[in-house]
Amino acid sequence: MDGFLQRLIAFTAQVGADSKDSPELRLQKSILVAASTMVIGPAAAWGIVYFAFGEFAGVIPFGYAVVSSISILAFARFRNYELFRFSQLLLILLLPFLLQIALGGFINSSAVVLWSIICPIGALAFSGLRSAMRWFVCYVLIVVISGFLQAYVRLSNNLSPTLIILFFVMNIVTISAILIAILAFFISQKDYAFQLLALEQEKSEGLLLNILPKEIAPILKNHPGTIADHYDGASILFADIVNFTPWSVELPPKEMVEMLNEIFSCFDSLLDIYGVEKIRTIGDNYMCAAGVPVPRPDHAQALARMALDMRAYIQSRPPRNGKRLDFRIGINSGPLIAGVIGKRKFVYDLWGDPVNTASRMESSGVPGKIQITRETYELLKEEFVCEPRGSIVVKGKGEMETWYLVGVKNGDGPQTFQANRERVTL
Repeated sequence: MDGFLQRLIAFTAQVGADSKDSPELRLQKSILVAASTMVIGPAAAWGIVYFAFGEFAGVIPFGYAVVSSISILAFARFRNYELFRFSQLLLILLLPFLLQIALGGFINSSAVVLWSIICPIGALAFSGLRSAMRWFVCYVLIVVISGFLQAYVRLSNNLSPTLIILFFVMNIVTISAILIAILAFFISQKDYAFQLLALEQEKSEGLLLNILPKEIAPILKNHPGTIADHYDGASILFADIVNFTPWSVELPPKEMVEMLNEIFSCFDSLLDIYGVEKIRTIGDNYMCAAGVPVPRPDHAQALARMALDMRAYIQSRPPRNGKRLDFRIGINSGPLIAGVIGKRKFVYDLWGDPVNTASRMESSGVPGKIQITRETYELLKEEFVCEPRGSIVVKGKGEMETWYLVGVKNGDGPQTFQANRERVTL
């Protein structure tokens, strides 16, 4: 039944259609035309049967089929949806009532007035709740009037008791089938709408989680506004392509973007392995942090291992045009503030002197090296091999003592990337 109704809706979708119609109005028009078309056949059949048994009252259902068909054709020609809707609702309300009176009341007509219930249900679907309630009041009135007129109608008609019982069954079954078909269609549309909604919600969730940490996204959704937290200890990493400007001049724009996407996608795949949070990328600069938004005591160690994998991956890339791509990487550790500010294009960001110092570690670093501050060195020296660089002048900071992160003391340093190669999506 649902498949037939879907095909009928598709066939009648163009009747009275207007290019300016909203998707909802277009759907309402097609459903109303389909429902009206579905009733025409049974109404004509009822009229023919009544005529066959010598009941002139058969002119009413047969006339309904004719008038309803004319209404549909007029709608197709003039596209007056309000008039079409009103005429269809009025027809299905009044004609069953008139037929019941003509046949001799409730019993003799097999309660044909039940067909009028389609009127308020149709109004609920096509006109809204307020209109449906008005039509329902009209339906109740005609049923009450039918009861009042029962004492004044003829006592019998030309239909046999067996045929009257048969019509009772046919009326109940047919009306039920029509209502079930309409209800089934609306339920299927509701389910489809919920599926689309769930899919769109899933996409939105995915996009939000690509922008914000998974711990922060629910907070922002439920409590919009400024989000800020202080962290006593975290580590920040900056990585930047050496001599990026010449590369961007030599490579076509598409190849340049594809290369950056390949590199940063690899870096992204390491995030889950080490429990590190990506903060942002700006041009050829990559920033991430450990210990935010979920504090962890080994934030420096996690970021150090990821930095070694990043360096190993860059070193494993073949030269392009005879030149090897290289990165400077800088790491610093310390207390900072992290959160989300603003009302548009939300970004989870970090603030504090340790963040600025980490950026300076990258910009003052050496290609192919991972430069760290004393704060980070103190956290790593027991587990990692670090070479002292000595004191250097850092912009905005003066002289600073720095180290190069070389590897892990157990020998699992620069080779870490090779062990994780199968888990890294290049």
